[in-house]
Amino acid sequence: MDLVPASFGVPAMGDYAYDWALVDVETSGPMARRDRVLSVAVITIGPDGEQTGEFSTLLNPGCDPGPVEVHGLTVERLRGAPTFDQVAGRIGAMLQDRVLVAHNAQFDYDFLAYEFARARMWLPVSQRLCTLALNRQVDPPTDDMKLGTLAAHYGIPQQRAHDALDDTRVLAGILRASLREAARLDLPLPLVTCPPRAESQFTPKPPKSPCAYRNPGRLTPGGPLQQGMKVAITGETAHARAELVGRAVAAGLNMMTSVSRHTSVLVTNESASGSAKARRAHAEGVPVIDEHTFLRLLADVQPGTAHEATATVAAPVAEPEPEPVVGLAGLAPTATSAVPVPEAAAFPMNVLGAGVPAPRRSVPFVGTLNKPLARRRVLVLGGVHADAAAARTRVVELGGSAAVNLSASVTDVVLLEGGEGDRRMSRITALGLPVHDLHWLAAPTATAPGAAALRAQEPHVMPRGGVIDLPMPQGRPGPEWYVTAGWAPQTDYEIDLVAFLLDGDEQVTSDEDFIFYGAPESPAGTMRLLTGGPAEQTIALNLASLPPATRKVVVAAAIDGTATFGTVGAIQIGAAPGSSGAPLARATLDAATTERTMLLAEIYRRGPVWRLRAVGQGYDHGLDALARGYGVDIAD
Repeated sequence: MDLVPASFGVPAMGDYAYDWALVDVETSGPMARRDRVLSVAVITIGPDGEQTGEFSTLLNPGCDPGPVEVHGLTVERLRGAPTFDQVAGRIGAMLQDRVLVAHNAQFDYDFLAYEFARARMWLPVSQRLCTLALNRQVDPPTDDMKLGTLAAHYGIPQQRAHDALDDTRVLAGILRASLREAARLDLPLPLVTCPPRAESQFTPKPPKSPCAYRNPGRLTPGGPLQQGMKVAITGETAHARAELVGRAVAAGLNMMTSVSRHTSVLVTNESASGSAKARRAHAEGVPVIDEHTFLRLLADVQPGTAHEATATVAAPVAEPEPEPVVGLAGLAPTATSAVPVPEAAAFPMNVLGAGVPAPRRSVPFVGTLNKPLARRRVLVLGGVHADAAAARTRVVELGGSAAVNLSASVTDVVLLEGGEGDRRMSRITALGLPVHDLHWLAAPTATAPGAAALRAQEPHVMPRGGVIDLPMPQGRPGPEWYVTAGWAPQTDYEIDLVAFLLDGDEQVTSDEDFIFYGAPESPAGTMRLLTGGPAEQTIALNLASLPPATRKVVVAAAIDGTATFGTVGAIQIGAAPGSSGAPLARATLDAATTERTMLLAEIYRRGPVWRLRAVGQGYDHGLDALARGYGVDIAD
């Protein structure tokens, strides 16, 4: 049965008219560089919505098919199917000169890229569109963003979930409905540029074995080495560097690629060396020993203290006590609470607000009861940055959620000075959204949102500095958590999301614990950077698989060139279990004026549970300085 519509049903497609290649793959596991594609389906559609081609096939992966209970593809069903390299040419011809479309598109794109690389071919895709990211912009009133949920919301029949061809046909209907909603809201499409990917990028790298011991501190003069000590080596050595590192790791030492104030000792035969590590060790007062002394001490390394493992338990949600807000013209001025300063605060920092921390308590999740703007989503337009930031803070204090962009979930609009000239006002007027002036926030009156705008469970609205516990299931693996950041689309500069895995000293244990656009996945696959569009990026975290040494994950954003976050405006972060799960929490963070890097969120261990904090701290320095502050070895 052909579920693809004859046309998209949008009066004037304009910027929404492309040649599309809709794709779905079923795989033997979640990691593209390790697992294989078991089945693939491609449907091509022209700019007018007419279907122009369709292809699907099972594939023989030459490996265990993985979770048969999910996809139903047994070894017997796959026996006799072609291998990927036998159909790669046909798939490539369907993808050529088209925008690849998929639900969670980076997943499908990455798997295809690896399969094409194994077949010694290039993946002929220059742009992709993720219907998951598109619907996060549209923000329909659904409980989650799963393919089946969106299909039901948009009235698309679904017959066989996890069947590649049926999922692709359903995807065609969702794309049609999503483009219609994007056009209604005048939203830009979150197209992602896909540069050519070289085969060498797909060579799996073995993960560094995490050190099992806590750092006991610095080496004392004449004292022994102790398991867990952080050791760095610089300069020429008589023994092969790999041999020294291997012997040290076997003895329980934590071998580092950079020097920080937490380094226990630097090993070098050139104490007067001008290397970056030697200079940093001198500046921080880190002990320095030569290779001969290091080898002698390796013969008798003292026992260390093992890291404590974190149990996987169901956790209550923690809400902060109500926090006062920044003074707003016409409203009573108050102070915001301070956010704890991380290790990187050795650099000049601009905290977005000042005061004293509010106490926190663990309570059942009760949402925003008895608040006049509960379940309202308010878009603030116009005004200088300080006034707009204060207005959004006031919205949160009143129980509402501050929107960053116009979406289907926006219920109210507040106009500050100059807001009537915003290009979105014509669309807001056409949609009939209530528009208020600043004084509305002093004593808002609002009718109940329409049924179409409500979800069964709205995300918990977090103020800056707010903390929640991340629920973890008992007796089974926890979900992969997705922390997504979004902002208003920019044209003159790019914003990059980054993340750091930190130990108890607020330092990375190796450079591989720094995830950014140049290294978007940790070797073990526990942390990944996902791009949903030019105005949305996500950090995916498998908390249950993080090594015990990891005590905190910091999610930050950096802006390229000389631009600052003062021109970006608010950044929205959200946390959800799974790529298409319902958001558990959402926060809107306002940048200040001169910041070039921003700490957005922290996920940290507290006893047996993981907690999420909405941070909102800015730094005037760039990403390289921020990374060095966390112990990443950045070349001078």
